[in-house]
Amino acid sequence: MKSIVFLEHHGAELEKGALGVLSKAASLGEAIGVVLGSGACEVASGAGPFGASAVYASEADALASPLPQPRVDALASLIEAVGADAVLFAASVLASDVAAGLAARLDAGLNWDLSDLVVEDGELVGKRPALGDTVLVDVGWRSAPRLAIVRSGALDPIDSGGSAAVEEFEPSFSDFSTRATLVEQTHEESSGPSIEEADVIVAGGRGLGSPEAFSLLEELAAALGGAVGATRAVVDAGWYPYPTQVGQTGRTVAPRLYIACGISGAIQHKVGMQGSGTIVAINKDANAPIFDFCDLGVVGDLHQIVPKLTALVRARG
Repeated sequence: MKSIVFLEHHGAELEKGALGVLSKAASLGEAIGVVLGSGACEVASGAGPFGASAVYASEADALASPLPQPRVDALASLIEAVGADAVLFAASVLASDVAAGLAARLDAGLNWDLSDLVVEDGELVGKRPALGDTVLVDVGWRSAPRLAIVRSGALDPIDSGGSAAVEEFEPSFSDFSTRATLVEQTHEESSGPSIEEADVIVAGGRGLGSPEAFSLLEELAAALGGAVGATRAVVDAGWYPYPTQVGQTGRTVAPRLYIACGISGAIQHKVGMQGSGTIVAINKDANAPIFDFCDLGVVGDLHQIVPKLTALVRARG
């Protein structure tokens, strides 16, 4: 299985989700990374330790802005030059646009929202959660190249300590692909890692009692070097920003440690964080559903427990 993996990058770092997809591709066969846009050549070598046998990079002027159509052209050119059985993406707004455009360009099949990829009887098979993530269904493709978008946080990067040669290439661009112009790009002001990238997430639900109580979670997350997450009920109530929502209609995360504070553990939230390494629940309701699937449950008042936990973490750090 020869796969090309679209490696999205921001600043001087490759995205964690994309590196997770790259590691999975390497476990299934030959994995070729491709990095496009400003600074691509500088960060491309970072794909080597995560399983890439080779990395192609382009900093063509048409790729300077994060627009999808020029990236469709670049990937199509690379596929024509080196061939591929599959083209894999980690879910993001840009990656989804690129994957859809590439599928149309190549008249290729595209499966999305996958949680895993395997090879069975020599064929690539995608695993897609269904029915509220209560079951997994197998999905396939009728022809090559097979295009797939893997859901955010589903696959972890595996550092195998390898290296890969980086080769610059110059794609050809269609006239219509360069007609769009990015007028302005804004970035959300934030500190610390995003919930997709964080190894530790401290999440809060309606059990916090008020939006002001999120300051307790922010302090604990800062002490642990993590990020703050929230349930849908919380963000719908305006207590915390929508980009922090974890769950079926929010983000899917898989940190090493997930601390759920005042969260009941409804299925809609569970499906977004059940892949976490260790789940700790703090809730005063001993019958909360989250205690059925957490690794460590603490029954008590989070307003007393969380500050004490923060103090202990800071004392050890």
